[in-house]
Amino acid sequence: MRVLVTGANGQLGTELVNLYAGRDGDEVLGVDLPNVDITDRESVAAPFASFSPDVVINCAAWTAVDAAEENEDAAFVVNADGPRVLAHACRDAGAWLVQISTDYVFSGDAASPYAEDAEPDPRSAYGRTKLAGERAVQQELPDAHYIVRTAWLYGHEGSNFVKTMLRLETEHDTVDVVDDQVGQPTYAADLAAQIAALVDARPAAGIFHGTNSGTVSWNGFTREIFRLTGADPERVHAVTSEQFVRPAPRPAYSVLGHARWADIGLAPMRDWRSAIADALRRGMV
Repeated sequence: MRVLVTGANGQLGTELVNLYAGRDGDEVLGVDLPNVDITDRESVAAPFASFSPDVVINCAAWTAVDAAEENEDAAFVVNADGPRVLAHACRDAGAWLVQISTDYVFSGDAASPYAEDAEPDPRSAYGRTKLAGERAVQQELPDAHYIVRTAWLYGHEGSNFVKTMLRLETEHDTVDVVDDQVGQPTYAADLAAQIAALVDARPAAGIFHGTNSGTVSWNGFTREIFRLTGADPERVHAVTSEQFVRPAPRPAYSVLGHARWADIGLAPMRDWRSAIADALRRGMV
């Protein structure tokens, strides 16, 4: 199988390229800016012509959530037009497309996990543009796509919440972290493996939720990071979202349901506690 990974330099893209590079019988090509721009048809055509992928996994995105509030048109080009360009290229090439999406397509007002078929209701510019990307893929490639929504992603590449908390632990006596936003911290290496399992299983097209199991607040997650690294969790103080006002509203409840994995004979991803412990053992620099 020939796998093209766009956004290959990011947290998830890096894990996917490494995973597929280590598998017998698979070939992988990772591309990213400035070499390939997913919003440009000619730029996208080049790796399709040279590599002839069977599957494309799109990790490329505008992920600056707050900046999207003032730059929604620019974010739309990357998060909605880009997936449409890729889907069009996949359709012409007879390839499948895995589109990575987000919990931000939901309002965050629920009290129980969002099912894969729950009605989206984004409250931020970022969420609106990512939802538009989902719909573009569904329209252009109705029978050959997987939309994989994830949340609270962290990995070994780039910057993320875990790395920020590790840095703050060394710089401050105490750290204030919100305790009224609940979600599922998700390890990029686990998500890459789940995506590969999904592609191997090749069920009918549809939406899947790719998050580690269990739920925790940002505050609770930080306390576990401190505990695992030998720092005192009591140094992590609970605050409310009202004390950390951001341009883009954060979902208060970002828990995604995993029912569709059982439907296709796959187990959901492991508990977030086990995942963060492994990630920290591997090293987060």
